[in-house]
Amino acid sequence: MSMHRVVVVAVPPVIPFDLAIPEMVFRSAIVDDHACYDVRVCTPDPGVVESNASMQVVVPLDLGALDDADTVIVTGTGARTDADIRVLQALRQAADCGVRIASICTGAFVLAQAGLLDGRRATTYWVQSGAFARRFPAVEVQPDVLFVEDGQIFTSAGAAAGIDLCLHLIRRDFGAAVANTAARFTVVAPVRHGGQAQFIEAPLPKENAISLAATRAWALERIEEPITLSDLARHARVSVRTLTRRFHAETGVSALQWLLHQRLERARELLESTDLPLDQVARRSGLGTADSLRRHALRRFSLTPTAYRAAFSQLSS
Repeated sequence: MSMHRVVVVAVPPVIPFDLAIPEMVFRSAIVDDHACYDVRVCTPDPGVVESNASMQVVVPLDLGALDDADTVIVTGTGARTDADIRVLQALRQAADCGVRIASICTGAFVLAQAGLLDGRRATTYWVQSGAFARRFPAVEVQPDVLFVEDGQIFTSAGAAAGIDLCLHLIRRDFGAAVANTAARFTVVAPVRHGGQAQFIEAPLPKENAISLAATRAWALERIEEPITLSDLARHARVSVRTLTRRFHAETGVSALQWLLHQRLERARELLESTDLPLDQVARRSGLGTADSLRRHALRRFSLTPTAYRAAFSQLSS
């Protein structure tokens, strides 16, 4: 299996957390004991690169690494203006060659400076979205989502949303099963859809409140069973009202929305990796019937389950 080459561009001053995300997530994508991605990091002037943290970041490669990239990712940076012209030119050249290009967090400022987001939908870290929209009026800014896909260009919100974007790219390249496995390896939540809100308006739980992570894990282990709000509340040992409030505070969505999304992810994985009849796919994913599966698949994927399987099945012909 040929490896997909991901080249990460470090634009100083870099945000070390964002810079580490592609390396961590893509290297967790493995099929039959083989790595799916070759991840490399480059910068205009290799060596010690300025960061916004009290640590040194050393980048070994120059921008020539972009010449054979399949995907280019610009991670978070403090370069809101006047990004290095060499970076902008390299990004434009990659885009002209049809390379997939993505940004994490404020890396969107660099893509916009290169003109790659003009006339496109895009997002960035919500704190910076207002400044971004004012500086780049030709970009259709979507400040309240995790990530945006517009043609060959992908942009994500801040911090952990970059993980969601990388998992989304893995799912596009190698399917839901590989993406979900990568999520487990990196000990993060299963794939979240890009339209989910990137920040939480509801108050966060008090510091002494018990997280619902164990309850979500319990639900995932029983995703094929009918699970109600009362079931979740009983497991968490809280009232339904408290569960509802905490669930939204921790995940940004309601408990039932979260359950539906996880069930659709399980259905997607089964459609890609098995030849099970649709009624069994629906039952094993907790969606009940083939009709229910078909209705939800059309709404989420804009494809029937049969059409989705035909397009994305990972089974050998």
